Amino acid sequence: MVEAGEIGGAAVFALAAAAALSAASSLGAVDFLRPLAVGGGAGFEWDGVVPWLIGVLGGGGEAAAAAGGVSVGVAAWYEVWVRVRGGVIAPTLQVAVWVCMVMSVMLVVEATFNSAVSLGVKAIGWRPEWRFKWEPLAGADEEKGRGEYPMVMVQIPMYNELEVYKLSIGAACELKWPKDKLIVQVLDDSTDPFIKNLVELECESWASKGVNIKYVTRSSRKGFKAGALKKGMECDYTKQCEYIAIFDADFQPEPDFLLRTVPFLMHNPDVALVQARWAFVNDTTSLLTRVQKMFFDYHFKVEQEAGSATFAFFSFNGTAGVWRTTAINEAGGWKDRTTVEDMDLAVRASLNGWKFIYVGDIRVKSELPSTYGAYCRQQFRWACGGANLFRKIAMDVLVAKDISLLKKFYMLYSFFLVRRVVAPMVACVLYNIIVPLSVMIPELFIPIWGVAYIPMALLIITTIRNPRNLHIMPFWILFESVMTVLRMRAALTGLMELSGFNKWTVTKKIGSSVEDTQVPLLPKTRKRLRDRINLPEIGFSDLTSLAISPAANDEDNTLTPPLQWN
Repeated sequence: MVEAGEIGGAAVFALAAAAALSAASSLGAVDFLRPLAVGGGAGFEWDGVVPWLIGVLGGGGEAAAAAGGVSVGVAAWYEVWVRVRGGVIAPTLQVAVWVCMVMSVMLVVEATFNSAVSLGVKAIGWRPEWRFKWEPLAGADEEKGRGEYPMVMVQIPMYNELEVYKLSIGAACELKWPKDKLIVQVLDDSTDPFIKNLVELECESWASKGVNIKYVTRSSRKGFKAGALKKGMECDYTKQCEYIAIFDADFQPEPDFLLRTVPFLMHNPDVALVQARWAFVNDTTSLLTRVQKMFFDYHFKVEQEAGSATFAFFSFNGTAGVWRTTAINEAGGWKDRTTVEDMDLAVRASLNGWKFIYVGDIRVKSELPSTYGAYCRQQFRWACGGANLFRKIAMDVLVAKDISLLKKFYMLYSFFLVRRVVAPMVACVLYNIIVPLSVMIPELFIPIWGVAYIPMALLIITTIRNPRNLHIMPFWILFESVMTVLRMRAALTGLMELSGFNKWTVTKKIGSSVEDTQVPLLPKTRKRLRDRINLPEIGFSDLTSLAISPAANDEDNTLTPPLQWN
């Protein structure tokens, strides 16, 4: 059954697509009737060039000597380049240009749709309570009210989290909830015996204060985070818990977190997940963290909010959320087939007809990656895992019977195809490869609307919900341009399941808000020179610089050899 929110979302999407095509048409920008190659590519014939190439390569010596030596030889080779460029390279790149133009339109329509929904939600002051029932619980200290509280378990997966383990455990143990209705489960996969001992002692300390806290370890790290969460769900005491709250080791929920989220699940039996927004304790420490905050602000304010307000579907962020235990079990539990186990569970649960709620007013403090290397590893894992999940679950979405056709379209087209495949591909191929190469291939035609209007529209859409970050937008553009190379490689790795597609790397934390000076820090390790220098980015920039340096000498499409030897 199609719901009103889904119909509204489809209508907004159609309006966004119509607006984009109308704007392009009114500007006279869209012209797909233009030939694939112009200029030098016309009149190119393979039957003539092959004998000509043989003649140049075989008998060029005498001709060069008769005409004055090196100059004629260079001119002959340059003529070979012009013919191959106009007849082979330019048409091939022209096809890639039009593919990128189509992908760019898909991307701008998707972004316009999300932004329009987000702005509409902001303008009318829409809240999840308008669509889903929410009522406050009675006081936790009142005997009468205690009976209304369901059993909740808080899971905290961690791995060698020396700098932050006290933060998450302490915040979870201080949640306002009846002590006999709350279980805190610490899933410690640490391989360092010293750290494991500290975490266990911390759990014992809180247990002595009356907190029902469980310390769980495994003999192996099979499945990484998904394996640890699955292990936690297998414990006997988990069966009595109606809801599961999950926090990564660096997340610090406010004491009223459960009081504000669990009522959504209690009063709406068709809701499986309540997701809160991330806040950051180190977002102003460096330019790197400021740029990251822009990325996450767009994700939460636009993508998550739009998905929640229309189709009641979005990706679980892996932390700062509360799940209904029944929904997890019905979806098949945690699986480690990709590096985005959170997204995997969310999609499978949604296919069973469950709905999700995003509450942007509830924020949970966390920590951003403090180094470029850590951020790259995080982004690679997310981009690779999302594309790989698309490959593995697309057919399941198509044959699902418990969701509408509109929701299927939204999941396959918007959520997976555009965001996980199209966005990283077009950003890297068009702006970092084709545009620089076009300087040395004058036969290539690139529409101005594809490299000027669409990027400008995407820039406006990104900044419209982040006006406070306008002053660092130039740095964000440069940073995202560099990241496109990594994200495209990650997406291809996940789609094609290349080497390392299921590699899990834990994002290192430094404990930005740790005030306990008695916690010993890990010894600093010496990095090799190649680990300090970002060779892939430097190499790609050098390649681009070499590509754009030899511009054509002539200005009227009559090409002449760039070098003349006397």
